[in-house]
Amino acid sequence: MSREDYEIVIGLEVHAELSTKTKIFCSCPTEFGGKPNTHTCPVCMAMPGALPVLNEKVVEYAVKAGLATNCEIEKNSKNDRKNYFYPDLPKSYQISQFDMPLCKNGYIEIEDENGEKKKIGITRIHIEEDAGKLNHNEFGGGSLVDLNRAGVPLIETVSEPDIRSSKEAENYLRKLKSIYEYIEVSDCKMQEGSFRADVNVSVRKKGASEFGTRTEMKNMSSFRSIVRAIEYEADRQIDVIEDGGKIEQETLRWDDVSGRTFSMRDKEDAQDYRYFPDPDLVAIKLSEEYIENIKNNLPELPESRKVRYMSELGLSEKDSNLLTASKHLSNMFEEASKICGNHKLVANWLLSDISRILNEKEIEADQIPFTAEQLAKMITLIEKGTISSAIAKKVVEELFENPKDPEEIIKEKGWIQISDEGAIKEVVQKIIEANPQSVADFKAGKDKAVGFLVGQAMKETKGKANPQMLNKMFIEELKK
Repeated sequence: MSREDYEIVIGLEVHAELSTKTKIFCSCPTEFGGKPNTHTCPVCMAMPGALPVLNEKVVEYAVKAGLATNCEIEKNSKNDRKNYFYPDLPKSYQISQFDMPLCKNGYIEIEDENGEKKKIGITRIHIEEDAGKLNHNEFGGGSLVDLNRAGVPLIETVSEPDIRSSKEAENYLRKLKSIYEYIEVSDCKMQEGSFRADVNVSVRKKGASEFGTRTEMKNMSSFRSIVRAIEYEADRQIDVIEDGGKIEQETLRWDDVSGRTFSMRDKEDAQDYRYFPDPDLVAIKLSEEYIENIKNNLPELPESRKVRYMSELGLSEKDSNLLTASKHLSNMFEEASKICGNHKLVANWLLSDISRILNEKEIEADQIPFTAEQLAKMITLIEKGTISSAIAKKVVEELFENPKDPEEIIKEKGWIQISDEGAIKEVVQKIIEANPQSVADFKAGKDKAVGFLVGQAMKETKGKANPQMLNKMFIEELKK
């Protein structure tokens, strides 16, 4: 049998660090970085006698996330102890939620492999605390524990096993990340680990009703790695089954360098964690008024912003989808458009050269180093005829490497567009003399020859000649 005879089944558990100023059960700061163990106190270090107090903002943000993903909000909820030992979990248990999560039975809509709309169910969204971090010393041996991250608030979003391909998994994660950015509950900086996923993968024969045995890959924080890991793990499981073997339920580690998964430990089930209600924390009780107030104050979501771009700005559905997929990209679009007044040109640059460079550098839109003002300034320079589109491409490249005023860049590099008629005419005559075949083609009715000649002139001037003036002057000279 081949891979085409099998179906991949994927479920995702996404951990998003919340953008609260303090931790979930104490007043320690949550900002990323800081010297090891400086953002700590007796509560998050689990000192004897230290008692947790729930941060109300954590509940508010979780409810926000639930409402934005079409969940039912539970008015009665509680915190539970999830018992397991890790060196970076000082209490030897994690405060989480088990049978009474704050949000349940939601969904988000994505596009499947064929571009068709598909709903992915969300089983639950619950609050919990993050663990600390182990810093491994590869040379001296051993590990050091940094508890700055211990107690940072998380929401865990657990999907239904509705995802059927690595592409659908990526689309789901990008959509969820986008929603959480728009409602401002998490900065979702994957490079800092504030948006990461545990990926559950199983395979089954097409047409089968029962799920296969799943494996789980922990703490993955790169879309590219997640796609590669799903593809590899699905192929590995199919090979095992085809060879007559049996898939073991286990936790795996993905190695991005070798492109393989490695076994870490047997996968635990709920009973292994010995959940029980945390006796130090009171139950969470929410009023209808509290939930309605959060619902009525939700920011604009990507779907409604997409519709606005199409109806008010006349952008295509495809362009609107791409722009609103990232709040950072969408905000840059809106801010730059407001400054320069040309939303179509701003959209074109964001979705072409800027997106291409983001892909090449494998970075997200929130890592764009230049501002909306700098982008708007570059577009204004194009409209004024100070630089050509060809030069603007170089300016964008330079903005990624050395973000500053585009006008300064073009002056330093000598990239100001040639718009002097005498200089342009000189180039035009030189190119005409060097390309008699193209001149003959034009006179024979082949208008495309002008495009070739303009291209040669742009090469001659290193992209600095005004292309509109070139085009006009070539036609005038060729008709003589």
